[in-house]
Amino acid sequence: MNWSDCPEVERNPRKVSGAWLFRGTRLPVAALFENLNDGASIDDFLEWFPGVSRHQVEAVITFTASTLSDQAA
Repeated sequence: MNWSDCPEVERNPRKVSGAWLFRGTRLPVAALFENLNDGASIDDFLEWFPGVSRHQVEAVITFTASTLSDQAA
């Protein structure tokens, strides 16, 4: 997945070992999917990680769904 096409994320080799992060945070995008996989809701995630906005979460989910849909076609 080419995260560089998603404007709500960024990667900096000097932050969190170069992981893809929610823009303006030190929170890896992977944390969203790990929490959702473990049964958390988006509201739970936003409560636990207040530095991330609902817009960012929705953009990442939409981007992921779009990318996976394109790969399946």
